[in-house]
Amino acid sequence: MFYGNSVQDTRPFFFLSWQKFRAQQVLSPLEQQIVDVLIVHPEYHAFFEQTNAATDRVYHPSLGEPNPFFHLGLHLAVRDQLATNRPVGIQVLHQQLLVQFGGDSLLVEHRMMDVLAESLWQSQQSGSLSEEAYLAALNRLINR
Repeated sequence: MFYGNSVQDTRPFFFLSWQKFRAQQVLSPLEQQIVDVLIVHPEYHAFFEQTNAATDRVYHPSLGEPNPFFHLGLHLAVRDQLATNRPVGIQVLHQQLLVQFGGDSLLVEHRMMDVLAESLWQSQQSGSLSEEAYLAALNRLINR
């Protein structure tokens, strides 16, 4: 999805995408995806307006510091999963969650992101990622 393997390689792309959007320049498909997520998060607009923001900053969630790059990246990941139906069955679960939450797609996306973040954390602990466990966790959101 992004070019590069490090925080220093990928984070500037978020700033560039937002700056191009604000300057009404033509966006690549990936830049448009980033902008689409940023538009629904006005709390991040001022941050991404900065051209000199430190892209190597370390965020400490345990201290209540939200990481905008992680949050936006989770949005992009969930949207990519839905676009590709990978893992298989996620589109059906998404549709069921939309019905359950009155069609509020942003709320559903955030709920799915919470599950994805937990699944990623668990996979780091265990050393393996289970699509089945991820789908089962998403399924547990239904009719809570």
